[in-house]
Amino acid sequence: RAYCALLADCAMGVPSFKDKIGAGFVEGVYQVSPLHDIGKVAIPDSILLKPARLNDAEYDAMKAHTIVGAESLKGVLEYSDQPIFHMAYNICLSHHERWDGTGYPHGLSGEDIPLEARIMAVADVYDALLSKRVYKDPMTFQATLGIIRSDAGTHFDPELAEILIDNVDLFQEVHKRFQAEQ
Repeated sequence: RAYCALLADCAMGVPSFKDKIGAGFVEGVYQVSPLHDIGKVAIPDSILLKPARLNDAEYDAMKAHTIVGAESLKGVLEYSDQPIFHMAYNICLSHHERWDGTGYPHGLSGEDIPLEARIMAVADVYDALLSKRVYKDPMTFQATLGIIRSDAGTHFDPELAEILIDNVDLFQEVHKRFQAEQ
């Protein structure tokens, strides 16, 4: 959530995002980004905690978390039309879409991917690369930046990737703060 809010806040000063991101957007992303993987509650632990590469069937099951998460929020949208719930829905559904259209669940590309989901994608991968997982050790900041840079324009919105890279000191400070708290 801190990376998402920071990325949105930094993007707010970029001309191409100026009319799309305001303080309310930043706060909304901060509030709902922790819900991005809520659909993983339906994924078996044998897949979530597997210390090795997933096979095709397991990967297909894992990919379903985007739809499961979005469907769980769809009920909320039936009772409230608040923009923050739409933002949460978009993040759950589309945070694994890729800028080049090769992501899932719908193969959206470019600006067809909701902005909040594009922000989540960059922030989530940045966090995942720097963090220890059951299947991998944490990467260095330099290796992480190399992946963000090389995946700009394919996996990530190139402008958002560049914003993270241009403000990497701020992102490193957030990472160090959370590491110190653990």
